[in-house]
Amino acid sequence: MSSVDVVIPCYKYGSVLPGAVRSVLDQPGVDVRVLVIDDCSRDGSADVARELAAADSRVTVWEHETNKGHIATYNEGLLGWASADYCALLSADDALTPGALKRAADLMDAHPSVGFVYGRPLHWDGSDPYPHARTESQGWIVYEGEKWLRRRFELGDGCITSPEVVVRTELQQKIGGYDPALPHTGDIEMWMRFALHADVGYLRGVDQAFYRVHGNNMSVNYYAGSGVRDLQQRLAAYEALLDRADGSRRDVASMEQRVRRVLAKDALRRAGRAYDKGRVDAEPVEELVEFARKAFDGADRLPEWHTLRLRQRLGVRACRALSPLVLTAAARRLRQTYRLRQWKREGI
Repeated sequence: MSSVDVVIPCYKYGSVLPGAVRSVLDQPGVDVRVLVIDDCSRDGSADVARELAAADSRVTVWEHETNKGHIATYNEGLLGWASADYCALLSADDALTPGALKRAADLMDAHPSVGFVYGRPLHWDGSDPYPHARTESQGWIVYEGEKWLRRRFELGDGCITSPEVVVRTELQQKIGGYDPALPHTGDIEMWMRFALHADVGYLRGVDQAFYRVHGNNMSVNYYAGSGVRDLQQRLAAYEALLDRADGSRRDVASMEQRVRRVLAKDALRRAGRAYDKGRVDAEPVEELVEFARKAFDGADRLPEWHTLRLRQRLGVRACRALSPLVLTAAARRLRQTYRLRQWKREGI
């Protein structure tokens, strides 16, 4: 039977911590251990954690005397404690779906080349009971690490939330943990780093974790507004990955240009939407344009640049009047994209 260690960092989430811990302890078909790291909550969360440890010997609690922050806390557990075949990081306000760990372990048992496994996260508002989750295995796909990595550069975004991931512990400790220089996109960079060294497993048609969406999510608070910081942090993650890969790859320059182009297009689209929504005064359009110019030398030759300039010439009032037509065209593109994805269902 495979073993899985789960690290649960906790900062002022004592009220929901029992649900996260129980979702791990109730996993069938694997030997599990849980480490709860309380990052100096000082609100009673550590008391809750100690009670959970007293009730089940599989639970260990570490308590910080001073707040170390989320990156240091993650790495402390993953690199300094985990020793099982596989390991996972689970936020104290999230939870695993039934059977999630065994599904992931079965895939990695069958494919030693796979460095980590993920499935779908099920977004959830924290209500009780949990929403219905798909837990019947529909098989899996094993992607070559190189193919999966290239797809990330083609899209310019991560495809993983976090609680739905289980990694091979030995590889995690070989490549290192979350990069402290990337406090908001360290996960994107780390999954890509895994793909430099191993294949990637995807569990089809199942929900692997409950991801709680609420106003206190770090990503919600950080990326609120125009998304300029989101774009900056995403670019930083890709650059960090390429810095690590430099010397082992001949295509660093082309991959960097590819992702810079994608992110510049994203910034220009966001600026254009500000005109369609009549929010030019509320959204930092010029910051988005400046990001696009700095990110990609050919930004002023992109189609999104010209459509933005057209919007600027028309003005906000005309853009708002024409926005239904824009939405119709966008819907048509979405339908086309959906059909392509159906045809390439076995792709990434």
